[in-house]
Amino acid sequence: MSFPSSWTTSPQQPDVRFFEQAARRQSILTKPTGSLGRLENAAVQLAGLQGTDTPTLERIQISVFAGDHGICEEGVSAYPQAVTAQMIANFANGGAAISVLAKSLGAELEVVNLGTVSDVAPDLPGVIDARIAPCTRNFAATDAMTAEQVCAALNHGDAAAQRAANKGSQLFIGGEMGIGNTTSATAIASSLMGKNPMKLTGPGTGLNVAGVRHKAEVIIQAIQRHDNDDDGEDAIAVLKAFGGFEIAALAGAIAGCAARSIPVLIDGYIVSVAAMLAVSQQPHIRDWLLFAHRSAEPGHQAILAALDAEPLLDLGMRLGEGSGAAAAVPLLRAACDLHNNMASFEDAGVSNKDQ
Repeated sequence: MSFPSSWTTSPQQPDVRFFEQAARRQSILTKPTGSLGRLENAAVQLAGLQGTDTPTLERIQISVFAGDHGICEEGVSAYPQAVTAQMIANFANGGAAISVLAKSLGAELEVVNLGTVSDVAPDLPGVIDARIAPCTRNFAATDAMTAEQVCAALNHGDAAAQRAANKGSQLFIGGEMGIGNTTSATAIASSLMGKNPMKLTGPGTGLNVAGVRHKAEVIIQAIQRHDNDDDGEDAIAVLKAFGGFEIAALAGAIAGCAARSIPVLIDGYIVSVAAMLAVSQQPHIRDWLLFAHRSAEPGHQAILAALDAEPLLDLGMRLGEGSGAAAAVPLLRAACDLHNNMASFEDAGVSNKDQ
């Protein structure tokens, strides 16, 4: 199996003319310039990314990637691994937060099962069987994934981007589910940014202070082991070392959407780490990303800063699943409606400040 072309080739850059046209339209609408704040910026960005004078968000694809983590052997999560498989069923049955939000938005929702320790019931509606292995390996002792597994996960993510393109999606949201994945994400972020894991590690599913410290110590020791292996710090090496089938698939989906000119609304901590991986591989992927919210996980701020990102919301959320991104969609839809339907000063017969 080979890496998807979206991972090895820089995406096409958006047409700057549409950003310029959208900015000009914002300047003639019946309001003081900048008075709608970042809603104006969001509308301009969506118009530019969609290559249109009238941006819209009628067709939204949400793909939640699920996978278990061998690092859970180190006691880094407050919940048992069985929860990952149980939550896949909950997604399919409509009981999870992202299921409720997707229904409210009229968005397409799929769940991609990349491998769980516990069995998942067959033929669950909306669940795609893409199992690579029951879980990644314990990266405290060895690499989390083989190179072949990294490649497989990236391809599963790219396939989700292709499904979104086939449906004519105007926006893609990636979500994740995997007990232990904040540990993998923090190891990845610490390694890529060269930051102390003690400053990035958070409670994840609800660890206490002692649990967070233990989690950080596990990450520190794993990074030291990886550094001694001298595999370099490129995205593939870091993914291989610290894993996360779902994190790799998210990175593949983000790259795949950029390659297909589909804007991506980035969720919280885990998805932002996946975005950082994708951008480190192909810097122009950053052009296709919008950021939904600032997670309560302490490491998220450093990742947002590294990506030069200012998210729309700060609600203290840290659920994952793509829920923070879904919560931001009504704001983006409002931004599009305002951009498309407000009257200009000339059309409304309202005096502009220069008149």
